[in-house]
Amino acid sequence: MTFIKTTEQSSAFDHLEQMSVAELLFNINAEDKTVPFAVEKALPQIELLVNQIVAQLQAGGRLFYIGAGTSGRLGIVDASECPPTFGVPFDLVNGIIAGGDKAIRKAVERAEDDRNQAWIDLQQQHISAKDVVIGIAASGTTPYVIGGLEKCNENQILTGSISCNAGSPLSQTAQFPIEVIVGPEFVTGSSRMKAGTAQKLVLNMISTATMIRLGKVKGNKMVDMQLSNDKLVERGIQMIMAEIGVSHDDAKKLLIQHGSVRNAVNAFLKI
Repeated sequence: MTFIKTTEQSSAFDHLEQMSVAELLFNINAEDKTVPFAVEKALPQIELLVNQIVAQLQAGGRLFYIGAGTSGRLGIVDASECPPTFGVPFDLVNGIIAGGDKAIRKAVERAEDDRNQAWIDLQQQHISAKDVVIGIAASGTTPYVIGGLEKCNENQILTGSISCNAGSPLSQTAQFPIEVIVGPEFVTGSSRMKAGTAQKLVLNMISTATMIRLGKVKGNKMVDMQLSNDKLVERGIQMIMAEIGVSHDDAKKLLIQHGSVRNAVNAFLKI
């Protein structure tokens, strides 16, 4: 089967520079509306990968995202949100970008073309067969990501991928590929748009579903969240008040004393 990069095919729209702001926004929004339906078609693939991740993390493993450019940045965003949201160790979910941390803000020329660097970057994190590595690349052809997954496969490390073209080299490399086929972008080839949105939605699903299955949510509440600002402290107080029916002052004292909503409630109930 011939591999076709639909993400780089010509946009369904032309003469963009002649559109008014209202027309541009309407048409971009119209394209964006198609993304959740593309994600829906990939739910069975996402489920397979999440089940694998949960099992590995329950056995003491970690989750790594590797990517270049927009894809790498999205992985870092998702990884960096897990500790404050779910109270997990900072190194449980990790984002690695081609070119290193400086590439988060400024593109590093040709970093994504190095097929060997991702494995070097992963080795610096003491990667092992306990861990899971997910390669993120809208095109499904990024050498940095493919090379990283190839070395992981050689070393019995579980691999997944997120891409937006069917039958890509990346999908053929990953043990558990996810393909969200979003089609051509509004601006031809600008995969930070629909493809980036699709990747973000999938990453949200992966990390959130994994953390819920690991017991980091109670009911529908982030009971292990880090109390890193006044807003979150107040949210935690409100959770405790709703859960055990104490006053605002008592809930605050419990939260400060025990450090998390879960610990405060358990201490009060003597669980």
